[in-house]
Amino acid sequence: MSKKSEKAVDQKDKKTEEKETATEEQVHEEVENEKAPEEPEEEQAEEEEKEPTAEEKLAELQDRYLRLSAEYDNFRKRTLKEKIELQKSANEILLGALLPVADDFDRALQSVDEAKDIEAVKEGLRLISGKFNGFLTQHGLKEIEAINKEFDTDLHEAVTKIPAPTKKLKGKVVDVVQKGYFLNEKVLRYSKVVIGE
Repeated sequence: MSKKSEKAVDQKDKKTEEKETATEEQVHEEVENEKAPEEPEEEQAEEEEKEPTAEEKLAELQDRYLRLSAEYDNFRKRTLKEKIELQKSANEILLGALLPVADDFDRALQSVDEAKDIEAVKEGLRLISGKFNGFLTQHGLKEIEAINKEFDTDLHEAVTKIPAPTKKLKGKVVDVVQKGYFLNEKVLRYSKVVIGE
């Protein structure tokens, strides 16, 4: 064989060898890809963003805690302010309703010094008292009835004991020193009573 033909055969062998090497590398890459398919870079970046570090989690929880704490504090202040305003307005309504009774008392006191008819003064005071009691009843205040009733520690407060005038009044209320009142079925003030024994 001539040198040229040998050279051409050598070049062909080299090219064939290169093709075989290139083909082997491609096959090798394909096998690698099949074994462990690579995830796109975007998906890897998303996974890294999805899993925050412990410090980031702690910072987020602290931030959430501070926000909740501030929210609760604001809620507490707001409700306290509303409660105070409600109490003020409730007192305003109550006192406004009492003003006519106070006016009647003022007129009665002015007429007492000039009055010559004592019966008219008594009648005026009875009217004022009736008006005042009506106002109290309207607002849920009711007197605790005590005279001649069994002594009840849930309603009465014993001031003293005296001998009972009759056998029927033994252990019962003989006299009321200070009236007691219910406010909407709840005891507002206990009756101070004298008990017969």
